[in-house]
Amino acid sequence: MDYEVVIIGAGPAGIFTALTLADEGIGRVLLVEQGKDLADRRRGQAGDVLCGWGGAGAFSDGKLTLSPEVGGFLGEFLEGDALLELLREADGIYVAHGAPERVFGTASAKLEELADRARLADLELIPTRIRHIGTEHCREVLGHLRQSLEGRVETRTGARVEKILVEEGLAAGVLLSDGARIASRFVVASPGRSGANWMKGEAERLGLQMRATPVDIGVRVELPAVVLKEITDEIYESKLVHYSSTFDDKVRTFCMNPYGEVVREQYSGITTVNGHSYAERRSENTNFAILVSSAFTEPFDDPIGYGLYVARLANLLGRGPIVQRLGDLLAGRRSTPSRIKKCLTRPTLEGATPGDLSFVFPYRHLRSIIEMLEALEKMAPGVYSRHTLLYGVEVKFYSNRIEVSREMETDIGNLFAVGDGAGITRGLLQASASGMVAARAIVERLGA
Repeated sequence: MDYEVVIIGAGPAGIFTALTLADEGIGRVLLVEQGKDLADRRRGQAGDVLCGWGGAGAFSDGKLTLSPEVGGFLGEFLEGDALLELLREADGIYVAHGAPERVFGTASAKLEELADRARLADLELIPTRIRHIGTEHCREVLGHLRQSLEGRVETRTGARVEKILVEEGLAAGVLLSDGARIASRFVVASPGRSGANWMKGEAERLGLQMRATPVDIGVRVELPAVVLKEITDEIYESKLVHYSSTFDDKVRTFCMNPYGEVVREQYSGITTVNGHSYAERRSENTNFAILVSSAFTEPFDDPIGYGLYVARLANLLGRGPIVQRLGDLLAGRRSTPSRIKKCLTRPTLEGATPGDLSFVFPYRHLRSIIEMLEALEKMAPGVYSRHTLLYGVEVKFYSNRIEVSREMETDIGNLFAVGDGAGITRGLLQASASGMVAARAIVERLGA
């Protein structure tokens, strides 16, 4: 064997797999990443935002969700107390490498009051405890993690894995795109969001069991920070769920960024929108996503393709992201540059094209988004203002979920699948924890 373990992808799941193996004394571990090394990644480079050492988290605002109900499906593999302890352990590693001490969303009378107000507005407030690293500090924390692996785990960046090698029903290594064959006893696939399509292709080729997951499509909402200040000061990111009265679809808020900025994001040649917030620098606005979950049954089984189609339509009409005032959307007219200039909410995303999102979204999605905004208005007056800005499209491309054991092992022996790219998780902390689960299973088998 060239290596004991080959890890595919250097996002949070791959990093924490490597870190756990190194801490347990496992030698000859190779971490393979198709993107650039951390120091070489640039936000302005489209290919660097999601792909490279550190994964999508390198340019996120670093929200670590300590509540097990949010951020993935590890609760299906670990009992409640065991999962909580694992998340605390993963969180502790982030803190040891520079994440801040403060945690938002701890139990309080104010939190209970907000939950009651949500119920009266036909919303469910999911209590979550969040540690916010901040956009400007994420790369610092990842840099410290990179240093922790120096000299203990070999890392190759700019090296794309073509396929996973299997011999006699067991993982046997990987084949790189340059033709190099690397033999190993174990393979951990952690390709992240940018490797979701590759993971799906490999799962189909290898005959792994998997299931399609819902696709979340919606808008990025931007409004004055004062509108949500009471909520964000207490819990930072409010995760609110609503079921639309017209279609009974699940609609939720996601990735709330107090005093943050709306940003572009590149995925498979299309431009979508996202948001982030700094730990110290502030804008006058808060932004968050409203996402509508869509699940499909036979014969259609490509939710990622559907999400890409909607995003491409927005790019076709706007040559990039579209921005529209809520008042213009409700009046059945497009926003124009002059109307955006009159808007009391000053957009933080430069270069978005004023347009009409009703040409982009199916009626089902648009109706559900509007009903969610109406419900939020009851909890936080000012959300449903005609000056609220809507950016489109925001799409969350969750991978088809690979069927794995409690140890994160696939149907092929010694082949493990972890993190967002395998559809197991949907956030930084659970992705990190899933890598720790796989690594500990490998350590036990090696008898180290």
